[in-house]
Amino acid sequence: MPPRPAVLTKRTLDKDLAKITHAEDVAKHVLRRLVAPGLGLIFVGLTMIFAGVYVFDRPGAVLVVAAAALAGYMAMNIGANDVTNNVGAAVGARAMTMGQALVIAAIFEVLGATIGGGEVVKTISSNIVDSVRVPQAMLGWIMMAALMAAALWINLATWMNAPVSTTHAIVGSVIGAGISAVGTEPVNWRVMLEITSSWITSPLIGGLIAAGLLYLIKTLIIYRDDKVEAARRWVPVLVAVMAGGFMAYMVLQLSPPGRFPSFTIILIGIGIGLVGWLAARPLVLAQARDLENRNSSLRVLFRLPLIGSAALLSFAHGANDVSNAVGPLSAIVHSVGSGSGSAGHPPLWVMLIGALGISVGLLLFGPRLIRLVGEEITKLNPMRAYCVALSTAFTVIVASWLGLPVSTTHIAVGAVFGVGFFREWYTRHSKRRIAYIRRKAESFHIDEPEEPNIHERRRRYLVRRSHFMTIIAAWIVTVPVSGALAAAIYWAMFALFV
Repeated sequence: MPPRPAVLTKRTLDKDLAKITHAEDVAKHVLRRLVAPGLGLIFVGLTMIFAGVYVFDRPGAVLVVAAAALAGYMAMNIGANDVTNNVGAAVGARAMTMGQALVIAAIFEVLGATIGGGEVVKTISSNIVDSVRVPQAMLGWIMMAALMAAALWINLATWMNAPVSTTHAIVGSVIGAGISAVGTEPVNWRVMLEITSSWITSPLIGGLIAAGLLYLIKTLIIYRDDKVEAARRWVPVLVAVMAGGFMAYMVLQLSPPGRFPSFTIILIGIGIGLVGWLAARPLVLAQARDLENRNSSLRVLFRLPLIGSAALLSFAHGANDVSNAVGPLSAIVHSVGSGSGSAGHPPLWVMLIGALGISVGLLLFGPRLIRLVGEEITKLNPMRAYCVALSTAFTVIVASWLGLPVSTTHIAVGAVFGVGFFREWYTRHSKRRIAYIRRKAESFHIDEPEEPNIHERRRRYLVRRSHFMTIIAAWIVTVPVSGALAAAIYWAMFALFV
């Protein structure tokens, strides 16, 4: 008998359609993961075109275009890795959504890089390895190797969920490539000592400032009988301090050196702070209306200053860390005589590559590490997050003003530790807190609650040790690994192209 023809039943058809639907879902999932790398590749291509427009008819154009591509790639990695320090605290404290945080960070990163990034770029491009004592042709290849090594290491660290210091990576890479090319003599060890000392002291300063801010907030607001009324009085003052400090820094950056004496700059900061206080006061009063006298109400009132401090920190980060991407590019541009601007000061188009690259990187790849720093390392509420963000911003701003490429990651983690250790000390020793708890216990006719044991205090207050040790380990190996990688890349480039 001839075989019976296959009959396509409704059940068989449903199974086939289900398989097709499943295959489509899998394809969409795979393609979705390729969208961000694809857009990043498009940005690198646009960076090369952008640089080519400026240098196509000048000597060394090919080297500059290649360096611009590496600088764009490096800037995206900085945005993906370091953006956690800017808005992680605000996202972790639920003061803003991930989308809001990314948009605010992107805008203020661009502003900080283009307005306040010049001095730190000068340090990276010409002060670590003395550009006068290195042949100009060799300097270009040194900086190319440094850019590639630092970008590769930061990319690997981001993939491993390790928020490393991008400043460490580029400084280590410049030193490694420089020593590989010309030995140790042209390395400016005095500048290196200044940078290294700032890496050690800046986390301590950030931690002390954060602890001091939290002490003021606890003393003046949290442990007051009418904490909402206290917040009405002091939150506008905190906004005024933030606005005044930011404006003083802007005047320093935008005005020619020596244009304004220090006393005048202080008066300008005080004046803008007064304007900020007048503007914030009615907003805070409106928010505080009908709020209960509880700690949870303070979260609402601290949302405004926390968003402001996150924006300020993004500006400070852009001003300081843009140098890690465009410092080597600036050195290459000047080594081949392309572009404009005085020696050591980058052209505007170079700064734009770094600024836009950081913003593209944080928009495409930033959310992953934002969740790690903002939610998994330590428990943050809006008050603690405000202290961390504002102390980090002020420390980075001062360092940027002095031309020191400090590590934003170091300062932010130092601020988190300052907050954590201060909370332990304050819980044990504050007479105001103890008296406040006793008054509350008496008003509700309950016994005074027992203090948690040492293990419970550690669980509540300190940064989780597992994440902290991973970050510290990544910090320790960043300089030697990036330096060794840069040396190897330089020798490979030298063998292939020179």
